Amino acid sequence: MMKTQTERPAAAAVPDVPAAPRAGRRTRWILSAVGVLVLGGVVWQMAGHPGLKAKAPPTDVRTVPVAVASVVQKDVPIYLEGLGTVTALYTVTVKSQVDGRLDKVFYVEGQKVKKGELIAQVDPRPFEAALHQAMATVARDQAQLVNARLNLERYDELSRQNLIAKQQATDQQAQVDQLAATVAIDQAQVETAKLNLDYSHIVSPVDGVTGIRLVDPGNLVHAADATGIVVITQLDPIAVIFTLPQDDLPAVSGAMAKGELTVEALSRDGGTKLATGKVLLIDNQISQTTATIRLKAVFPNPANVLWPNQFVKARLLLTTRQGAIVVPTVAIQRGPKGPFVYVVGGDSTVSVRPVDIETTQGDQTLLKGGLAAGEQVVVDGTNQIRAGSKVLARSVEGSGAPAAPPTTAKP
Repeated sequence: MMKTQTERPAAAAVPDVPAAPRAGRRTRWILSAVGVLVLGGVVWQMAGHPGLKAKAPPTDVRTVPVAVASVVQKDVPIYLEGLGTVTALYTVTVKSQVDGRLDKVFYVEGQKVKKGELIAQVDPRPFEAALHQAMATVARDQAQLVNARLNLERYDELSRQNLIAKQQATDQQAQVDQLAATVAIDQAQVETAKLNLDYSHIVSPVDGVTGIRLVDPGNLVHAADATGIVVITQLDPIAVIFTLPQDDLPAVSGAMAKGELTVEALSRDGGTKLATGKVLLIDNQISQTTATIRLKAVFPNPANVLWPNQFVKARLLLTTRQGAIVVPTVAIQRGPKGPFVYVVGGDSTVSVRPVDIETTQGDQTLLKGGLAAGEQVVVDGTNQIRAGSKVLARSVEGSGAPAAPPTTAKP
């Protein structure tokens, strides 16, 4: 008979507690205890060491890059600018003063001629003949006058002796006077004939440059012709007529009363200086249409850089402002309270400074007050800053200096 498996006696009853939950509770107790200890240590450290207290995070201050320029004090020339037109001092349309055939032309178109230089000739033979005729008439009438005077002497002698009537001597005196007047008329005709002969040789009335020939040799010319033979224009010296606002009249007239005023003729874009001259006069009336005054200036023009009817920019030197406070014009800002600038302090902080403007000369502005020489003003980047802004300043080369002078035209 097979033996059955030996049965073991049952163990005492033990409550069934899971192991995992008991381990989790222990872990939590341990972590809690450690956290309390750490927190206590931190509090103790902070209480005992004030330097270890927590600090607030710093505020993020933005630094704006800008360009700055220095305020300078210097002598500044004050200019008045206006548009002008080059005008020849003399423009002469040369015409024949006698009628006849244009025989010769002695100039080349565009040639420089001097005053009194022969430029053309009308056929002189008719005028030579008229001169000879007038001279012959003078000789005839002079012979008659000589004979009449001899007869007058005889009549005077006979009249004193009472051999002839006094009336006869008086009539002879009248004849002598008439013949003397006739000789004077004949002499005037001789002078007229000489003058016409001289007019047949056409000379330049001024120093200048000839233009395009208007009449060719072989044509008949008349003193009454509307068109001449040639137009001669004086180019050296030459004039520029330019305009300024009527508000500038008191300053200009006052400056002219002290001495000559210098004027520069610039190209239309103002980039090239063509010539330098002097103001000749101020026109005697103001234009009611444009409220401007006209001025005339004279320029030496040996290289012919100025040409009649050329448009130029005229720049008149009115005066020189001594020791002016100058800032770049781009630094000037406009606000509800007037013009101001952004000034950069030593700590790179921007402040707003009101300024009092005296005048503006191109890229320079002269101030009456508000700034001192040596201060730094913002010229670029103003749209990104305000009072109190921190900036990273970059200096602009040549700050406060005048613009580069216009280049001079070379012949």
